[in-house]
Amino acid sequence: KKYNMRVEDYEPYPDDGMGYGDYPKLPDRSQHERDPWYEWDHSDLRLNWGEPRHWDLDMFIRNRVDTSPTPVSWNVMCKQFFSFVAFMVFMFWVGDTFPSYQPVVSILRALQ
Repeated sequence: KKYNMRVEDYEPYPDDGMGYGDYPKLPDRSQHERDPWYEWDHSDLRLNWGEPRHWDLDMFIRNRVDTSPTPVSWNVMCKQFFSFVAFMVFMFWVGDTFPSYQPVVSILRALQ
């Protein structure tokens, strides 16, 4: 009742000597994941009045960490990145091994 939460949702931080007290342990999700079209009382932080704030709110505000799920998995991102780097290294090697130059006509020869 103290934090405007249901009893089922309330889970305090463990007493590990950090001094959290009975503050509720909220999920580690950034403010990016909250609905941007909702009429928030504090629209910059996407918070309502009386709502419990995360203990590390300064880390999860919108200009810091974004914990939204990515559309591409980590394995696919790594494969695409390393294949792009390998392709570029190969192309630089081809350009160094087989150089090509633009033809140049000297001015004196062109005037004759």
